[in-house]
Amino acid sequence: MNLDDLKSVIPAIDTRSLVDKVEMNLIDFFIQKELSPGDLIPKELELANVMGVSRTVIRESLNRLKTMGLIESIKHKGTVIKSPDLSGILQKSMIPNILDHSTLKDIFEMRLVIEVGMADLVVERATDREIEELSGIVKNEISPSDDILFDVEYEISFHGKLYEITENETLKGFQQLLLPVFSYVYSSDLINKHPINKRYVSHKELVEILRKRDADQFRLAMRKHLENHFARLFSK
Repeated sequence: MNLDDLKSVIPAIDTRSLVDKVEMNLIDFFIQKELSPGDLIPKELELANVMGVSRTVIRESLNRLKTMGLIESIKHKGTVIKSPDLSGILQKSMIPNILDHSTLKDIFEMRLVIEVGMADLVVERATDREIEELSGIVKNEISPSDDILFDVEYEISFHGKLYEITENETLKGFQQLLLPVFSYVYSSDLINKHPINKRYVSHKELVEILRKRDADQFRLAMRKHLENHFARLFSK
């Protein structure tokens, strides 16, 4: 009998720990019951009796779910479903110097893609006052001519304001999450800092284009602005 035949008659052993299994069963239970943020979940003792495990196992599984941001304990009420803070959860593991280079580059690329994609939100929601704030941020910046990497301080301040303008809380959370990675990659040898012989759209030019309130034009300008980074990521 060959290996495939053996696999068809002998099931694989489930090597997950009891806590892992309880955790997944609880998540399945939340989904099946269509529980929403604020809904109470059964008490520890009830869960232990129903699932046939000790309260210690239940407690450890619930603690994992709390760490994931899926549930929270409220005094005098009990444990309830919570809407997870996605960026907050990722922030706990987003430590640049312990992420491998491939992951760091992936995250850096994600930042570039997000900023091109959010151009429509920026054009739609930017107030005249906010456009003037952007102008003020970069008024003293020396506009890059051909092959200069943008100053990291201007990059963080200017692009941070763009995220704020979107009024999208999840996007703003991701921006805070990506900042340490951006700074790390920018100052490391992960991107090619040698001249690429291209002319990029500067921050000052972005402000002037934003004043025109043309989403397509601003999106294209953002892409050309960020080409400063794309070209260096993809160059040999």
